[in-house]
Formats: sequence, structure tokens, C-alpha cells
Amino acid sequence: MRIRAALPALVGAVALTGTFLSTPAQAAGRVYIYQVYYDSPGSDRGSNTSLNAEWVRIKNSTSSTVALRNWKIKDKTGYTYTFGNVTIGPGKTKKVHTGKGTNTAYDKYWGRSWYVWNNTGDTAYLYKPSGVKADDCTWGSSGDYRYC
Repeated sequence: MRIRAALPALVGAVALTGTFLSTPAQAAGRVYIYQVYYDSPGSDRGSNTSLNAEWVRIKNSTSSTVALRNWKIKDKTGYTYTFGNVTIGPGKTKKVHTGKGTNTAYDKYWGRSWYVWNNTGDTAYLYKPSGVKADDCTWGSSGDYRYC
């Protein structure tokens, strides 16, 4: 008789918490801006070496590979880098350098001849192909880089 009386309460508790019938769900990761190096070392004279020391690193914290085709990185001014046919594996990062270079699996190059990120403060935005903002990262005038 006691079991019958306790059964509805147990079923209700399971329905509310989900602890009896399922395992805890893994947090759904995301693709986000991990770090921005906005003030390359030395004076800003526009050399390709200096431009490539300015970069944005994005990270995939999901448990699946994500296709980055048509994802965009933008600054406040509207300068835009668009990913091509690129994927990012689970737990992996990609670095987008401002200057010119040869793309590799890890390093991508924007191909610009002048800086994107303002040393005195700026915001980096990451957009999905649908145009929905996936993330942003803002910094002020102190330091050279920011973990987001």
C-alpha cells in the first residue's frame, strides 16, 4: 500500500528533475571568440609581419565539427572577414591574421594592408551564416590582447 502511495510522487519528481530516467545532459558548446591580439608588438607601420601579429582566435567548445563557411568576423567599423570552406573540430581553435599569408588548417589570413583592430578600444563580432551574432568581445585602451 505504501508503494502505491509513493509511486505518483516518485513519477512527479522524475518528471520535474529528469534524474531517474535520463543522464545529465552535456552542456551544449558553442563557437566563440576566444582571444584577440589587437596591438601587435612594435610601432604600427603597416608591415605584413606587424599586420599578422594582429589576430582573432575563435574556438569550438562543442563536441562536433562545425562548418565555418560564410561565418563572419567584423569590427565596429564594419571591416569583415568571411570564412571559406573551413571546418573547426571539437575543442579546436582557428586564428585569423589581419595581413597576407598562405592559409593553413589553423591560420587564416584576412589579406588586408592596414590594421583592423583599434588599440584604443574596439569590439570583435562573430556572426553565423544566417546573420545571427554568435559572440562579441570588447576591449579598452590598456594591454595588447584580450581573452574573451
